[in-house]
Amino acid sequence: PRKPKKGFYVKGQFVAEGSELHQELEAERTGGLPSRTELKKESTELQKLGEELLTLRADLKERLALPEGLLTALQELRRITNFEGRRRQAQYVGKLMRQLEPDTLQAVRDALQEQHSGSAQQTLALHAAEKWRDDLIASDDALQQWLLAHPSTDVQQLRALIRQARKAGQPDHDSISKGLAPRRGRAYREIFQLVRDAQDQDEQEGPEHG
Repeated sequence: PRKPKKGFYVKGQFVAEGSELHQELEAERTGGLPSRTELKKESTELQKLGEELLTLRADLKERLALPEGLLTALQELRRITNFEGRRRQAQYVGKLMRQLEPDTLQAVRDALQEQHSGSAQQTLALHAAEKWRDDLIASDDALQQWLLAHPSTDVQQLRALIRQARKAGQPDHDSISKGLAPRRGRAYREIFQLVRDAQDQDEQEGPEHG
């Protein structure tokens, strides 16, 4: 036999638990106020948001102008290592978060998003630098492309580093027989650094220069 649905009857009509009709009746009963489940969900979300503030960069946090009480509670949360004490303090932070104005809460979310986007951009820049380094070592065409994009590069220095990296990257018979990847020498790391420095310079100078 099929398992009976959970619910109740209202004026002879069956109302399934969690159904749209149930939610409508619940809203009528509470005068449109949020249910206990919704309040608990919001409370958990704000507590989590409060804990995420611990990871926020100082400059972004200062911009938010958070209440002194919340900042003190966050410092305390960072300090506590005991599991139970930390759990209670996190709940207290959540309680203080619920007292913030909606605009401030949105600013907190925006600041965390801004920090996250910054990290993503940093990762993309690192991947781009790794690709340039590998391309420069692999092909002379890449060197021509690089020099077109970055004419102020010290060409002799870069050529010398590419030669060294190619030489150091040649797998010897012993490595091949053992299935080992070729060793990466100092030049390999220096090319990467040179590319990163050029990227940073481009960023500082802005798009009008590049």
